[in-house]
Amino acid sequence: MASTSAHSEGAELGRYLRARRTQTSPAHAGLTVGTGIRRTPGLRREELATLAGISIDYYVRLERGKETRPSPAVLDSLARALRMDDQEHQHLRELAARAARYASEPPPAPARTVRPHLRLLLESLRPNPAYVISRSMDLLAWNPGGLALYAGLDDWPAKHRNLARYLFLHPAARDLFPDWDRQITGCVARLRAVAGTAPDAPDLTNLVGELLLKSPDFAGLWERYEVTGRKPAHKTFQHPQVGTITLTAQSLHVEGTPGQRIGVYTAEPGSPAHDALLLLDMSAPQPPRSSRPAEDTGRSLHSG
Repeated sequence: MASTSAHSEGAELGRYLRARRTQTSPAHAGLTVGTGIRRTPGLRREELATLAGISIDYYVRLERGKETRPSPAVLDSLARALRMDDQEHQHLRELAARAARYASEPPPAPARTVRPHLRLLLESLRPNPAYVISRSMDLLAWNPGGLALYAGLDDWPAKHRNLARYLFLHPAARDLFPDWDRQITGCVARLRAVAGTAPDAPDLTNLVGELLLKSPDFAGLWERYEVTGRKPAHKTFQHPQVGTITLTAQSLHVEGTPGQRIGVYTAEPGSPAHDALLLLDMSAPQPPRSSRPAEDTGRSLHSG
């Protein structure tokens, strides 16, 4: 079991290297190429090995998942050769560290429990839409505007409410975001970064498997293996209830949790966008206090 897991981790490292290699042009890597037709997209294996100062045989073993203990110096050389930014470089290090460890079993899905004080925090943020999401973007808790902002998300059962699933599979998502293409690119990059360090975790594998099956857009982006993609400071919603609004977005890591984050959207008090948030907060449906969706963790703050 341990050797199987180690091979899986090494394969993930190899997939990342291959994706970055095939998307790095020779010119971007500083190579001068002839005028002949190249059959290989991006860099050839031997070109990357030469740029990184390692043997072609060693690099092939890395890319095939058979070498799982590259040194920090090798990783740094590969990152330089592939012109990785800091986020991509760090992801490469994390994949290599994980490949060097032997896990006996796939890690369990993290707990979905949301601490009571976080629910109070979400309530105090009204009318600003706010929610708590898991590392795989499951919606775990929310205030009224936090759910209503994603038009149509409340149509789904609480246990199915996931922001990645919403972006790719909900019919309202493309209309809600005028920059939908940008939103899905950032979403996949975030999931790729998380899945790279926990590729066998069921909360991630189940979601990714579903989206690969149901969304060609997701499958295409997933294959690219991009792990960068900062969320923009502002996000525009073309909301069917309150019209077009541009809000400031902020995502905050919750300390002491298994990857939970708080998402908050704000607008300047007195602005039309803030008035729209007030309307959204007041008009959002309030579930009965006895309601306990999402395994007692994904309930609205008004469900007791």
